[in-house]
Amino acid sequence: MANVKIVTDSNCGITQAEAKKLGIFIVPMSFLIDGTEYLEGVELSQEEFYANLKSGATISTSQPSVASLTGLWEELLSDGSEIVHIPLSSGLSAACPTAKQLAKEYGGRVHVIDNQRVSLTQKESVFDAIKLAERGYSAAQIEQYLMDTKFDSSIYISLETLKYLKNGGRLTPAAALIGTILRIKPVLQIQGEKLDAFKKVQTLRQAKAAMIAAIRKDFETRFQTLAERGEMMISVAHTANEKEANIFMEEIKEAFPGVPVLYCDPLSLVLSCHIGPGALAVACARILK
Repeated sequence: MANVKIVTDSNCGITQAEAKKLGIFIVPMSFLIDGTEYLEGVELSQEEFYANLKSGATISTSQPSVASLTGLWEELLSDGSEIVHIPLSSGLSAACPTAKQLAKEYGGRVHVIDNQRVSLTQKESVFDAIKLAERGYSAAQIEQYLMDTKFDSSIYISLETLKYLKNGGRLTPAAALIGTILRIKPVLQIQGEKLDAFKKVQTLRQAKAAMIAAIRKDFETRFQTLAERGEMMISVAHTANEKEANIFMEEIKEAFPGVPVLYCDPLSLVLSCHIGPGALAVACARILK
């Protein structure tokens, strides 16, 4: 990958150590915790984040600084390379439109990909970009592929609590109270740029069944041709809920015996700010053969 360098952000779930082995570069997202700034994966671990979240600390997210982003780009461009930069979806963060604006100053050598991916599906985009770069594709060709396939993915997320949606202003206090009284566990979806409601259930078992059914429907409708060609993968994620995620992963494997189930990862901390701990998620995405 001498001529094309892959940059992404910590939302994809790839650690700094993993990035070094892969030969890619991770821009850490910034979090303000009680007014102090921490960089994800550098100064802030998953465990530290959830400890602060559960303690009631005031947590907000911030996009990477302009100086840190352009500094990295300029270092990578210094040997004549091009850059493919794959940030978190513009629907969930201002980091992507900011990066696209900054890229205009680099004469077409920095390609910022707004393919509306997050977490597990963003990670798969990074792996696709690595494969294409290794095959000799230019940055422009990689961008074209990632944009052409941007809607070939889905994420479904079941929440343990409505508290964090209420705190983030995405749910009214009255709706949260009613939901808590009725023991409602919402299942959310990401198909494209937004985090939207998908289904309301009352138990974890119902939530997992709803998510499996949703993936099966996707394979029978939106992704039927890709699934029949063996070009779809499934992955599982969680927010501080690894034990249940591993159980869910085995259930997914049993439900989809012919489909590779590749990862069981923590969800993006940006998402975790809005949905809180205890969540389970399943994602499907096209894989580059």
